[in-house]
Amino acid sequence: MGEMCCSLSVSRSGFYRWCKGVKSPREEANEKLLDAIRTIHEDSQAIYGSPKVSDALRAMGMVCNHKRVARLMRSHGIRSKIKRRFKVTTHSRHTRPVAPNLVRRDFSAPAPDRLWTSDITYIRTGEGWLYLAVFLDTFSRLIVGWAMGHRLNDRLVLKAFQQAWRQRRPPAGLVVHSDRGSQYCSHRFKGLLETNGYQQSMGITGNCYENAITESFFASLKSEWVYHEKYTTRAEASRSIFKYIEIFYNRQRIHAALGGVSPEQFEILQAAA
Repeated sequence: MGEMCCSLSVSRSGFYRWCKGVKSPREEANEKLLDAIRTIHEDSQAIYGSPKVSDALRAMGMVCNHKRVARLMRSHGIRSKIKRRFKVTTHSRHTRPVAPNLVRRDFSAPAPDRLWTSDITYIRTGEGWLYLAVFLDTFSRLIVGWAMGHRLNDRLVLKAFQQAWRQRRPPAGLVVHSDRGSQYCSHRFKGLLETNGYQQSMGITGNCYENAITESFFASLKSEWVYHEKYTTRAEASRSIFKYIEIFYNRQRIHAALGGVSPEQFEILQAAA
């Protein structure tokens, strides 16, 4: 028996455990870890790959090597959804006055409600396009306001901003940054900002880096969510987008830039610090 174990490079105790069907501590630990990995992966709608799963495990108090997590996920066929390339579709052809660029690609903010960015994207449905406008607080990456509609006009931006304003009530001095789209150059939107003492900022047309932080959100929304769905109606798409923003992105989706927590958790932690 000893010679056989030696030739197979296994210990006697390990051989007897195998004969009795007893799992080793390592096997039991891997099974426990695998259960947690599957739960996290399913809760993320199959969005998380091994890096984010590892972050989520550490947030749960489970200390483990990220290579071990990657190995377990690979061996059990657990993988992130395949991402597709995001295409920017912003156009800003108009003759309305534009605001200066106060941000200049620096999206850092010392506290909440100091710098918001905004943009509009398109969602394809069986009934035609659904337009989504969002306002994002760069301090925490939180989507503070959003609106959807079947028409691309300044009402969409106004509705999204008013939702954000009601929820946050930012003080005077807030900088609101966007591209030079006609919706942001409308008299009504500019007047709303001026009335509240907010500063408007606009990036250079046709350069996604001028509003990179919002473009990044749209890229995540589409590659993690929208591209894996087929919306028959605008109402169906609206319900789906609501779920992504309010249930998953703001409250659950972890961000490496925020230390591995969600935007809402980041604001809570910063407020308690």
